[in-house]
Amino acid sequence: MNIVSIINESIAVKTAITNDPAFLDRIKQAADCWITSLQNGGKLLFCGNGGSAADAQHLSAELSGRFYKNRAPLFAEALHVNSSYVTAVANDFGYDEVYARMTEAAGRPGDVLIAFSTSGNSPNILKAIEAARKQGMKVVGFTGATGGKMADLCDVLLNVPSTDTPRIQESHIMIGHILCEWVEEEMF
Repeated sequence: MNIVSIINESIAVKTAITNDPAFLDRIKQAADCWITSLQNGGKLLFCGNGGSAADAQHLSAELSGRFYKNRAPLFAEALHVNSSYVTAVANDFGYDEVYARMTEAAGRPGDVLIAFSTSGNSPNILKAIEAARKQGMKVVGFTGATGGKMADLCDVLLNVPSTDTPRIQESHIMIGHILCEWVEEEMF
């Protein structure tokens, strides 16, 4: 186990992002999408599985609570936080439907679905994106290098230039923090 090597791998992925003007522009596009929705009374709905669910919950809390500033709360929610709902829908309809059904229930035109999948191929995330589209929502996707099936389905795709899940997730949280700071700066 080489700790320095692992840290350097994480730094290399983040350096690749800083050296990619198109990727940096997509971060700006995502910020504009979130800000426009929130300024117009919209909601940010987050979804992901496993560590990506934790990232979704983390970032939604930064926005609905606070990031740096004491300010008004913003409507941001991770769609998996009601465990009774998740287990009931998974039992009755299948796990692939858990995010799609809540997106259908909560999503409105002008809202944004923020979808996390390191592979870009998680069936329940893809179904949530499909439901978001039907609701007239925008979709910002956080994936790994290829973007998987999400690549063609997102308004903004933040496909981290890595195929290593831990390195992808480390960059997702960094990008998410940048977006939270950007939202606060623009709105408050």
